[in-house]
Parts: sequence; C-alpha cells; structure tokens
Amino acid sequence: MITTVPTPEPLAATFAEMGIESTTYQHPAVFTVEEGKGFKHRMPGGHTKNLFLKDHKGKIWLVTAQQDTEIDLKKLPARINAARLSFGNAELMQQLLGVTPGSVTALGLISDTQKQVNPVIDKRLMAHEVVNCHPLRNDMTTAIKPDDLVKFMKSLGYDPLIVDFSRL
Repeated sequence: MITTVPTPEPLAATFAEMGIESTTYQHPAVFTVEEGKGFKHRMPGGHTKNLFLKDHKGKIWLVTAQQDTEIDLKKLPARINAARLSFGNAELMQQLLGVTPGSVTALGLISDTQKQVNPVIDKRLMAHEVVNCHPLRNDMTTAIKPDDLVKFMKSLGYDPLIVDFSRL
C-alpha cells in the first residue's frame, strides 16, 4: 500500500526554506530497485538507483541514475575523472550520508557536512517531471522536480556532474 505522508525532517525544513515542493509516499521498505517494481510504477516520474562509490585514490562518488540505467564501472572513471571505482562500505556510507545500504539517496548529501562526496546525476532523470528519491529511509519515496534536486545540491555546496550514461 502506498500513502502520501509528510516529507521527513531535516529535508522538509530545508525544502520549505528553499521553496521546493515535494510529495512523499510511504511504502514497504525496499533494499533494491527490483523490490520496488511491484508498486513504484504507481508513483509518477523517474525512479532512481544510487551507487555509493570510492575510487582507489580515496575520492567518494554518489551516482544517482534512472533505475534502469546500466552503469559500466570500468568505463565510468574516465567519464567523471575518477580513478578505478569500487563500492564504498556501509560504515563510510553511514558516516558521510547518514544512511544504511538500501537507503542510499542523493538527498543524503544533506548529511555530508565535510563535502566529501561528489554527486553524479544521470541525464535521463533530468527529462522527467519529477525525480523520486528515498528521503533518508527506504520505506518512503520523495518526489521533487529535477531542477529542484540540482538546486538542493547546489544549496549544500555541490556542483553535481550530469552524465549521459548512454555514451559510456
């Protein structure tokens, strides 16, 4: 069952301060894109998958892509100016983004007070009317306009890299 609920704090306050409209839905907890396919189609917009990555030089990356986008981790480093990539561990994810595996989200950048994470957004997401992201927990989905997602990131001090993954 999907129900509309208030956007959780601290995102709600930040969005209100910035004039960002959002709609948040509560649903069963999901840990993978596949688990959400049974009900997320009822929520309009582009649905995301997120990769929390670390390169072998220690740089941290958060890739937010449309859920069906194929990301080649061997080709991605050249496109984003990174060293060889691997998945970041759960402890580092919790430390930097304040989330656990299954709840990774671009909205987690609100917790990265030291600005250690480098955000990358799939260009295909920018074509949707809204982008659906976990609001720091995996039993909810928050829909915001793509331009507002970028506005949110920039307000936090990030300049997200928008990548056309079809060209990798």
